[in-house]
Amino acid sequence: MLLRFLLVLLVVWVVITVIGAVVKGLFWLAVVGFLLFLATAVLGSARRR
Repeated sequence: MLLRFLLVLLVVWVVITVIGAVVKGLFWLAVVGFLLFLATAVLGSARRR
């Protein structure tokens, strides 16, 4: 269950990052999405161990 939730979060962060990169003026959204993606990946990795 937790793994599925983390995968959904990762997909959401990727979508936010892509939207931020595509839309001019929303570069900050790409940065926030990337940072949240990294945080979620680290959290998921730590929980699996």
